[in-house]
Formats: sequence, C-alpha cells, structure tokens
Amino acid sequence: MSNTRLLIKKDGLGKYMSHLDLMHTMERVFNRAGIKIWHTQGFNPHPYMSFCMPLSVGVESVCEIMDFVMDDDTAIDGLAQRLNMFLPAGIEVLEAYTSERRTKEIVWLEIMGEYIFDNADAEKKCRALTELYNRDSIVIERRTKRGFGQTNIAENINSIELSVKDSSTVFIHAVIAAQNPSLNPEHLVTAVKQLMPENTPDFHWFRRLQVYDENMKVFR
Repeated sequence: MSNTRLLIKKDGLGKYMSHLDLMHTMERVFNRAGIKIWHTQGFNPHPYMSFCMPLSVGVESVCEIMDFVMDDDTAIDGLAQRLNMFLPAGIEVLEAYTSERRTKEIVWLEIMGEYIFDNADAEKKCRALTELYNRDSIVIERRTKRGFGQTNIAENINSIELSVKDSSTVFIHAVIAAQNPSLNPEHLVTAVKQLMPENTPDFHWFRRLQVYDENMKVFR
C-alpha cells in the first residue's frame, strides 16, 4: 500500500458539485479506472479518501488536495491520465504523487476573484473596499456551531490587493488563513454587506490558486 496525493482542478460546471457528490464521483472513477484503494475495516467498509479543506459550492480551484491509499501496485506515473479518462467536465487531476507532508502544515491560501457591480463606478468601489480591508479590525457577525458570534477577520488576512479591471469590475487577490483558523472568502463579502452595505457587489466569484505552509512555501 502507498499513500498517494492528487492535485485537482475544479472549475466550470464542476464548481457546482458539492463536496459529498465529489467524494462519490471519485469513488466511482477509481472503480472504473480499475484502481484499488484501501477501505476501512468493519461491518460497513468504505474507501479511505480525504480532501483537505473541502471546497464550497460555486468556488473554483486549481489546488484541491485529495489523499488516499492505493491497495495495489498501480504506478503513480500515468495515474492522473487514467483518472481523467472517467472524470466529468469541470474536474481534472493535475498531478498524482506520493505524499510526504501532513495537510495540517497548510497555513495560507491564495485566492483571486471579482466583484461585479451593475450600475456603479468601479474605481470608487475599489477605493472604498481597499479602505475596509486594510483596517486593523474588521469584525463581522457569523453563524457558529453555538449560534452567532463575532469574528475579527482582519487577523486572518495575510495580504490583500484590489484593482479596477473595467468600469464595473473590481479584481481581488489575497492570501488568507487556510485553517486553524480558516477564513472563508465569502466572509470578505460578508464584511462588505455588514460594514459597508452600499458597496456590496451585485455578483462575485472566487478561485483558489495555491496553498502554502507557514513560511509561504508552496505545499505539496
């Protein structure tokens, strides 16, 4: 048996697939590709597969990490191509390799996205949003397991830059906390809705670009 890690892209129609549906899809893909993976023991065994930081529906990514254990001597070389033959549109394995690091070493997440305004001056919105995100304290109210609580998301922003893409679009690029604690990119929009409602975008989207360790080195 060998510990194997996949680097996965999820975009296009694939971004609308839930985490649970993706797990079921991967299980079927392994079966169709004839790749045996280790199953848990017990009365109801199920395949051992895990995604680090499950992706929210509607968010794109080119850096999803999935770990599993192969239960045969399948070579890693060519594994990505074998899996891609059976994956649906919008899901693609970019790389397969032997994992050497624990996913708990992931600290930072690089993201990009766009805020789109139907009838507004993007330059004015960009200035306002830049001022908001550069505050020392950005306290939002969000749902927790115990109800609602307040969180200062400024503590979980490593860096953030905004620029005007066109007359109606503001481009955002940021490095935020990945886990323990994590900052969901949607909380960046929540901050606008709660603290600067007049600058709330009419539409927005995000994409994960890369994951890093505590020293800002790419995690693999």
